[in-house]
Amino acid sequence: MPRPVSLGQVRRKLRPAPPPLEANDQLVTAVITAAWAIGLVTVLILRDHLPPGERWWVWTCAVGLCMGLFGLWYVPRLKRARARGAERRARAATGPESTGLESTGQAGQPGPD
Repeated sequence: MPRPVSLGQVRRKLRPAPPPLEANDQLVTAVITAAWAIGLVTVLILRDHLPPGERWWVWTCAVGLCMGLFGLWYVPRLKRARARGAERRARAATGPESTGLESTGQAGQPGPD
């Protein structure tokens, strides 16, 4: 009978993780929101044909639509905030020379010249 092998003993080289995919977040959010809107209209039209135990779908579609509308409002703000943060980090990494501050790193105080 073969001896059991622990996965901790298995050695293999792992490939590096692929870079994240970029997508048009607003387009994705808009398409999903439109799908929830279509679902809501459909469920509202067929509401009388739904059994009472299945009418929760109306609220599910309504909440999905509201969350999608919130996403359409929020995603651009999130992207702008991330861009501002990346810009700040890039400026901090290059040092005070690029910001126009004196050599002490503090604005308004003379450097040691």
